Amino acid sequence: MYVREQEREIELMGHYDVVVCGAGPAGIAAALSAAGQGLRTILLDAGGCLGGIWTSGCLSVILDVEGKGGILALIKARLTALSAVLPRGNQVNFVYDVEALKVLLEDLCTEAGIEVLLHTRVVAVAKEGSSIQAVLTESSQGRMGIAGKIFIDCTGNGDLAAQAGCAFELGHPETGSIQPASMLAIVSGVPEAFTQMQTYEKKREFNDFLDTYGIVPSNKAPTIIELPWAGLCILSVNHQFRVHSDKILDITKATIQARKEINTIVQRLRDEAGWSQLRLVTTPAHIGLREGRRIQGDYMLGLADITSGQAFGDGVCLVKFKVDIHAMEPGQSHGYGNGGVVTQPYQIPYRSLIAAGLDNLGLAGRCISGDFFAHASYRVTSNAVATGEAIGFAAAGAIAGGNRFRAVPGEEVSLEMSKRGYLL
Repeated sequence: MYVREQEREIELMGHYDVVVCGAGPAGIAAALSAAGQGLRTILLDAGGCLGGIWTSGCLSVILDVEGKGGILALIKARLTALSAVLPRGNQVNFVYDVEALKVLLEDLCTEAGIEVLLHTRVVAVAKEGSSIQAVLTESSQGRMGIAGKIFIDCTGNGDLAAQAGCAFELGHPETGSIQPASMLAIVSGVPEAFTQMQTYEKKREFNDFLDTYGIVPSNKAPTIIELPWAGLCILSVNHQFRVHSDKILDITKATIQARKEINTIVQRLRDEAGWSQLRLVTTPAHIGLREGRRIQGDYMLGLADITSGQAFGDGVCLVKFKVDIHAMEPGQSHGYGNGGVVTQPYQIPYRSLIAAGLDNLGLAGRCISGDFFAHASYRVTSNAVATGEAIGFAAAGAIAGGNRFRAVPGEEVSLEMSKRGYLL
């Protein structure tokens, strides 16, 4: 059954040099990088704060930060000045305070002159030939159009690119299976002996501990991580299986089930010796999706690249993170593994950030062009920042070249990322 939407004219609320859709780690970096070159930039997000999974998802940990400079280094420095980073962090990752980061990201965007629209979702695209002319959005204000010269998809799930008709892949190449979604939680009152679980072995020990009390988490590598403020920790016990990013009923069901599981486990633990002070402080509004659409770009980063440690003339960042495939079906005994794939440090090329078939659409974050195994490695948020910063820098050259990302030599982007402190 269908209904026909009445044809109507949509008011354009403005015309921008750069329109960034999605204000998670990739979108923040893309907007800051573009605005830093004097480009009139607008940043849209469907949520109620900047940062995406960093903030509304309560992620609290940024992985694979070694050798990452630029905007990520700036964010860490500003958080450190606020005493909002765990002092025991290292060069590989760091743990931060969610509320401090929310305000910091708003401050950074304000300082850069970026226009921000929250509670605003992109729902359609107006195209002319091989160029996007405008995005159509929905909010409590109704439907509005936003025109631009350059558009950057930082939605994580490739929503903008899909609406523009771009080809994409999703899931494992043989089975179509996807990695599970997860909901994190912030808790207080964790016994000191359980506040550090950085290794897989420690997580499995915690799983065995829970099993002795008849607690069976859906994530078989449950984790607790101490946060910067004394007494607060992140609790990760949840896997929601077969949750597709383009099926909103599945996402809704997974969100409800995840929150129920977290509450149940916390309540059960409070009944055990030594855990009586455990309290659930908050669960996020944003369930974490590990997989979405992988948009077809000018180059698809693949298995051969990540296992050989491929370098590119247009490389924008160096990825050192392993292949991280979480259990894709309920009943599997492991929490996560590498799927038998061993990586060498490799680069993400600028060409993987350009949407195939369109001139003025850039990609950053999880939706860049790569196969299942490469995605399972580069999807962590430090690399989302790097790809966002690179494509945001390229926006100025793309505008100068007739609103075409392909007019920008990838080697120039690579050189700029190196100047900004990125190890290549």
